[in-house]
Amino acid sequence: MAEAPLLAIRTLPSWLLGRAAARGRALVAAALAAEGMKMWHHVVLSAVRDLAPVAQADLGRSVGLDPKDVVGILNDLQSAGLVVRAPDPTDRRKNAVSVTEEGARMLARCEKVARVATDELFAPLSATERDQFMGLLIRISGTDG
Repeated sequence: MAEAPLLAIRTLPSWLLGRAAARGRALVAAALAAEGMKMWHHVVLSAVRDLAPVAQADLGRSVGLDPKDVVGILNDLQSAGLVVRAPDPTDRRKNAVSVTEEGARMLARCEKVARVATDELFAPLSATERDQFMGLLIRISGTDG
C-alpha cells in the first residue's frame, strides 16, 4: 500500500505551523480588507499608535520594513487621514508620526475584526488549549509576547 502523498512533509511541525500561519493570515487579511485596511498598513498604524510620536526610521526598524516601504504605507495612511507627520520635536530634520482620532477609531475596528478572525482560527481549541498553544508559540518564536 502506498504512503499518503507528502506524509513526511505534512507531519513536520514547521510545515504545520506554516499552514496554520497562512490560514491565520488569510482570515485576518480578509477581515481587515472588509474594513478597508491592508495587513502591513494595520501593522504600521498599530506601531505608530504604540510608539507615537515616532520617527519614520524608528518605525521601520520596529516593524522590520524597508524605509521606502514605510514611506509608501505612511503616504497611504496619511492620505486616508489615519496618521499625521510633523517635525520631530527632538530633531527637526526628521518627521514624527502620530495617529489621528480617525486612525484610532480605525485601529479599534481592525483590532476587533482581527480578534474575531483569530477566534475562527482557534475555534477547534478550548480556552485552556488556546492559552497553552499561545504560550508554546511564544516560547518557540523567541519573542517575549
